[in-house]
Amino acid sequence: MSSSSVRLELAVIGAGIAGLACADALQQAGHRVRLFEKSAGPGGRMSTRRDEAAGWQCDHGAQYFTARDPDFRAELQRWLAAGAAALWTPRLSVIGEADRHRREAGLERFVGLPRMTAPARLLAAELALSSGCTITALQREPGGWRLHSAEQGLLAARFDALLLALPAPQAGALLRTAAQEELAALADSVRMRGCWALMLRYPAALALPFDAAFVNSGPLRWLARDSSKPGRAVGSGPETWLLHAEAEWSEARLTWPADTVAAELLQAFAALGAPAPAAWTAQRWRYADTQAALSLGSVWRAETGLGLCGDWLNGGKVEGAWLSGRALARQLPG
Repeated sequence: MSSSSVRLELAVIGAGIAGLACADALQQAGHRVRLFEKSAGPGGRMSTRRDEAAGWQCDHGAQYFTARDPDFRAELQRWLAAGAAALWTPRLSVIGEADRHRREAGLERFVGLPRMTAPARLLAAELALSSGCTITALQREPGGWRLHSAEQGLLAARFDALLLALPAPQAGALLRTAAQEELAALADSVRMRGCWALMLRYPAALALPFDAAFVNSGPLRWLARDSSKPGRAVGSGPETWLLHAEAEWSEARLTWPADTVAAELLQAFAALGAPAPAAWTAQRWRYADTQAALSLGSVWRAETGLGLCGDWLNGGKVEGAWLSGRALARQLPG
C-alpha cells in the first residue's frame, strides 16, 4: 500500500464465501478488517454436518461449485494447491423431465476437501473473525459506524464502512435499523427461498446406479452420495447421502416438523430404489437460493460507507458469491 493510500477500519458482516472473499481482498489492500459471523465458524451455506462420535459427515448446504471466471479459476488453483478443494466426478443422472437439466460437456465440479467448509476455513485463516456474534443493529455516529450484537450489546469499535455479506432478507432488516431505506428496498426486491435437507446414514454402500442426481418431479430436486466425494472416508464407517427438497415444496413446509418432512422425502427416495436409512438428520435452510438473482455484482455507497455483496447480487452459486465479494472490495478507496 502506497503512502497515499487510505487505510480504513472496516467491518464485514457475514462470513460466507462472499464476506470472506471481500474481507481477504480488503486486508490484502492494507485495510484493517474485522469479520462478524453469527454461526460458530465460517462458510455459510458451504457447510458440513459432522458427528465424530458416530463417525459420519455430510455436506448439507452447497453440494459442489464450478469455476468459469478466470479470476475465480485462479483462486480455485490456490485452493487445490493448499489441499482445500478437489475435483468431484460422480456418476450423474437426471431423473424425470430430462430437458430441465441439460448435461454440460466438460463441466467440472469441485468440492471442499476433506469437507465443504475447507475453502472457507482457508480464506478465514488470516482474518480477524468474531464468530458467534449476531449483529442486530447498525448505528451511525460522527466518529463512524458502530454495531449492536445480540450477545454483547453495543460494540466499542467504530468503523469507517460496513460491508454486509448476508442473505437479502437479513441485509434488508439490518439496513432498516439505520434507516437505510434505499438499500433495504434493493434487498427486498429479490425473493430468497428455503430448502429442507436430509442427511442419511447407511451401514453399507447403496446399490444405486448413480452417485448424484437431479430430480425433476416430486419433492426431491437433488440427491448425492456424499461418501463418493474426494477425501471422504469411503469404505470405513457408514455411507452418507444428502437429499435436497425442491424450493417451493420446501417453502410450503418450512414450519412443518422435521419428521413429517423426512417421511415424505424418504418416500420419494424409496421410489428411486433406496432402502430406509439406519438414521437421518434434517436441516432447514431458511435462505437457500434466490428465485431470480440480480446481476449487479455488488453495491457500494461511498456517501454512507455501506456496501452489499453476496450470491443474490451476482447470479447465485459459490462462484458468484466469491466474485461479488471481490467486486465490492475493489470499489472501496485505497
